[in-house]
Amino acid sequence: MSEAPDPEVVELATKIFDLARQGDTAALSAYVDAGVPANLTNDSGDSLVMLTAYHGHAEAVRALLERGGDPNRANDRGQTPLAGAVFKGEDAVIRALLDGGADPAAGTPSAVDTARMFAKTELLDLFGTA
Repeated sequence: MSEAPDPEVVELATKIFDLARQGDTAALSAYVDAGVPANLTNDSGDSLVMLTAYHGHAEAVRALLERGGDPNRANDRGQTPLAGAVFKGEDAVIRALLDGGADPAAGTPSAVDTARMFAKTELLDLFGTA
């Protein structure tokens, strides 16, 4: 039987996930620089990169990728940060993720599938799949 998580650790993790949603680049960078994993995930498998991307924070996405965040890490539903950014129409985040090595074909649905679903032909051109 596993031990219950330490409430202080849960509180800190919750704070860090909130910082990702808010796009607090300086605070996120400081926590990752101090040892928080750049690929930390919540109970849904959403990584810090996923949360910053989905909420439209390109600068925070770049900072996390520079610190080892995985641009292709899918959540528990198979969604990637890039597909989330396409869904939300976050062009600056899409560019940041692509610059950081995101694969438009990764995930289910992929960013390519999402762009097709919403007839975003400019993104299909950008992904080289038009």
